[in-house]
Amino acid sequence: MTLETVRSICLGFPGATEDVKWGADLAFCVGGKMFCVVYLEPPRHMSFKCSAEDFAELVERPGVRPAPYLARAMWVQEDVLGEALERPEVERLLRASYDLVSAKLPRSKRSTTSRPKASRTRSGRSRTRASAPPVRRRKRGR
Repeated sequence: MTLETVRSICLGFPGATEDVKWGADLAFCVGGKMFCVVYLEPPRHMSFKCSAEDFAELVERPGVRPAPYLARAMWVQEDVLGEALERPEVERLLRASYDLVSAKLPRSKRSTTSRPKASRTRSGRSRTRASAPPVRRRKRGR
């Protein structure tokens, strides 16, 4: 497993971005919230969020430990990138991490692929499903 493999997996998710934080950490985010972090200096290590069940199972494995400072939020760290976890499992775990983080985002920050399209009113103004129907004005009678 290489850094480029992790990048291709993470950036393949809708709305995922990357950003270098704290000098040497490549963070993958959705809606401004991190779901995976890879340390850029050798030996590279990777941290990601996981479910409570996956957390309990993963920290029992050699080469995987609770992530420093983030373990209380169910983050784990693979000590050396590609040694403890195989690619199919990393793909599944990163997808789960992305899903866990994106599910907690407000609707306005979730991926644009799941947003309803705005409809147009007669006057041409855009309106989403949640907005009220246009107000009809009565004609003045004489």
